[in-house]
Amino acid sequence: MAVQEHPVPSPASGEPPAGAPVTDREPASFRDPANQVFYADGQVLRGLRGQAVADWQALAATRFFSQLVAEGKLCSTEPVADDHGYELTLRHERVPFVSYPYEWTFSMLRDAARLHLEILDTALGERMTLKDGSAYNLQWRGAAPMFIDIGSFEQLREGEPWAGYRQFCQTMLFPLMLTAHTGAEFQPWLRARIDGIEAGTMRQLLGGGRRFKAGVFKHVWLQDAISQRMAGTSSRQISQEMREAGFSTELVRATVRALRKLVDKLDWRPPASHWQDYRTTCTYSEEDRQAKLAFVDAVLAGSASQRLVLDLGANDGAYSRVAAQHAEYVVAVESDHAVTDTLYQHLRQEGERRILPLVMDLADPSPGIGWRGRERAPFAARCQADTVLALALVHHLAIGRNVPLAEVRDMLAELGRAVVVEFVDPEDPMAQRLLANKPAGLFPDYRREVFEQLLAERFTITRRQELPSGTRVLYAGVPRE
Repeated sequence: MAVQEHPVPSPASGEPPAGAPVTDREPASFRDPANQVFYADGQVLRGLRGQAVADWQALAATRFFSQLVAEGKLCSTEPVADDHGYELTLRHERVPFVSYPYEWTFSMLRDAARLHLEILDTALGERMTLKDGSAYNLQWRGAAPMFIDIGSFEQLREGEPWAGYRQFCQTMLFPLMLTAHTGAEFQPWLRARIDGIEAGTMRQLLGGGRRFKAGVFKHVWLQDAISQRMAGTSSRQISQEMREAGFSTELVRATVRALRKLVDKLDWRPPASHWQDYRTTCTYSEEDRQAKLAFVDAVLAGSASQRLVLDLGANDGAYSRVAAQHAEYVVAVESDHAVTDTLYQHLRQEGERRILPLVMDLADPSPGIGWRGRERAPFAARCQADTVLALALVHHLAIGRNVPLAEVRDMLAELGRAVVVEFVDPEDPMAQRLLANKPAGLFPDYRREVFEQLLAERFTITRRQELPSGTRVLYAGVPRE
């Protein structure tokens, strides 16, 4: 489950121990009463009782735990004196920004899967295992994945299979296979089903000659067949049968290592995208580009402390990089999967831990999903940005997606406090290109003076600059008092 930077109200989900805060429970942490995450005094806490306490003590005594924490692969965790009504309470480091697998790119999900399997393999070497296999157990420090669900670790019971295997397949392996083998993007599938893609569904999608691709028959077709055959058998019976058949920890490790090799082989070659070469194909000049970079730099340099900056329509991340010079953290949102994946790979190679790239359609952003729509928070509920950058974006939403200018403005105000926004005149070549696909006269209010008036209703405009092209203008605004 995700350790949230900005928790949202929790659904009622069973009574916590006496003294545990109810309103600050993490909405994604309610299915395991012995292991629950909550928030108090600005801290991310995890309350343990029963077997969960013994599992934590065993984990803390291992060599790999401190080593992986030091490497940034596991979130830092320590006991606290105030137990908040639990037998033992742990404090976790905060995640800079909570994101979900349906907002990650192919390479991000693959790297998250790699880390998950690496941690499991390492844990097995010291008689520990992971009872979960969910992609939601990982988060990001910029372009570096980090495993956060410390409560997923438990002491190994000899002769039992990895309990998280099915979950790993549904939320990581199968989505990767879907994109690698069909070209279809996995994000809509994960957004539609919080538990991921089931083996039966994958079997239908990877039929014909695709069943012979690496790992498909074993992990999709065979898993689905076994699941159907064992549908009436309890997990305890299955574990007992496997122990009696001589199933061992070494077989589990062999399976995990085979999965690591399989994940490494999965690759995606996206089709050509207009946005991949946007820097060279866009209609504005290099003079405009340099002026925009300087404007963003000046605004952020002159602003108060910037904890979080959102860069909406980030493309190749040029403005995200400028923002990262002034902010603790930058979330770069781009709708084109291929472009975002390329940006991630560059950031990963650079070791960048202050810029998190996410793939998302801003006209259809991530909603709340899961139990009561709160288990995974909507994108807007996770955003409390100090500044929102919206460069070369408004015309794509207003003309390309028919979103009224007032709605675009309200979205910017909802996601953060201050804004840096660009308005593209109807006479601009890019605006003309978009308008050519629309009925004449459809956007009579798409004018600079209208946008300025709307912007001024929610923001005090502190800076304004027309770009050298003469068809684009930049605005910086802060919330009206």
